[in-house]
Amino acid sequence: MQAVLISTYDMGRQPFGLASPAAWLRADGWHVTSVDVAKEKLDEAVLSSADLIGFHLPMHTATRLAAPVIATARRLTPSARICAYGLYAPLNAEFLRSIGVDAIFDGEFEEELTAWAALKGCATGAAGLKACATGTTATGTTAAVVAQPFRAARSGGLPRIRFLVPDRSGLPPLSRYATLQLPDGTQRLVGYTEASRGCKHLCRHCPIVPVYEGQFRVVQPEVVLADIDAQVASGARHITFGDPDFFNGPTHAIRIVDALHAAHPSVSYDAIIKVEHLLAHRDLLPRLAATGCAFVTSAVESLDDRVLALLDKGHTRADFVEAVGLCRNAGVTLIPTFVAFHPWLTLERYCDLLDTIADLDLVGHVAPIQLAIRLLIPAGSRLLELDEMRRHVGAFDPTTLTYRWAHPDPRVDALHVDVAALVAARLDADRRTLFDAISALAHDRAGMRRPASKPARDRA
Repeated sequence: MQAVLISTYDMGRQPFGLASPAAWLRADGWHVTSVDVAKEKLDEAVLSSADLIGFHLPMHTATRLAAPVIATARRLTPSARICAYGLYAPLNAEFLRSIGVDAIFDGEFEEELTAWAALKGCATGAAGLKACATGTTATGTTAAVVAQPFRAARSGGLPRIRFLVPDRSGLPPLSRYATLQLPDGTQRLVGYTEASRGCKHLCRHCPIVPVYEGQFRVVQPEVVLADIDAQVASGARHITFGDPDFFNGPTHAIRIVDALHAAHPSVSYDAIIKVEHLLAHRDLLPRLAATGCAFVTSAVESLDDRVLALLDKGHTRADFVEAVGLCRNAGVTLIPTFVAFHPWLTLERYCDLLDTIADLDLVGHVAPIQLAIRLLIPAGSRLLELDEMRRHVGAFDPTTLTYRWAHPDPRVDALHVDVAALVAARLDADRRTLFDAISALAHDRAGMRRPASKPARDRA
């Protein structure tokens, strides 16, 4: 039995979303070929011999890039079963089925995907296999819904599964993926793992929420640590924890980083932690610094309290400012991210965002692209619950897989276009230089005087 697992985009990381299901399928007797088309060409001969083809869709860009590959897979291998899994698979289920996907898996997909792969009793041929996967009659003439075998065992929320150690064999080596550049100019190969999945919180703009609905699941510590060990053996000297929020389970997280540091004291790591959790677990911040945390990323999104309330972020502007101080005092570098452009933005508020970043001495910690991020509204977004959002939203666009929206002040949309172009044209510029250019542009558009630049703090 031949299975092909395909990743189209994973932010420059070796795809965990291929390695994890590959371990499950191989344990069940499948011969698995993992292909990261961001790094290697997809051999059509591999597709042609496949019995099962799976696409990992962890984000919006990956889903859009996957569409033509799915069409090619269906054309080359009409008898193969094709599935899609990852956060953006259920959000785009209707679109994916329209281009040839037979089965959609959402959160905690490995066990169900493996069970579906092993299904027996389906009629032979593509029509029968598709019917078994999608729950429609094999004739295709009626839309009668029947029980879906791979969903039958699910009740009371997402399953709690015993994970397997991801199997990264067959993937391009870590040396072909992202590196971390340290302040002294040295570079470290970066590995990636997940100590937990899902999230307890219900931020309205987050794609995790429609899938996990406030649930999160821990990955067994021995599995996480074995995955880290394997990547360190392959050259990784830094580990990115991809958990939506590392402190959803703070005791679990600290147990993991303590063990990581004990086993590999020279290996650094980074994680994502909400502002709310940085404040609630401030006593753990020195522990992060002591165990090799290079930085913490936090989705701040906005500095406008009204917007933060609309997004249901769980923090305020003052909370963010406090978190900056707490992290700085603990020796933890904080990397804030933003949704800089949204329907409630004003030119003055955008300038305030830039001025505050400068005042807090965070210019070097904010990637310029963050200053050009525009709110994305995929299918299933909780933002569509809000009258404040719906009044700005047009029809769903199947070409972009998002709802289009326009700002009520066309000057804001024009500024976004120009900031995005500025960032794209100056990718090699240092952050301070590009930040200054963006700030000068924004203040000019707003008719505001730009504050004098302050020298960066001298950090040891």
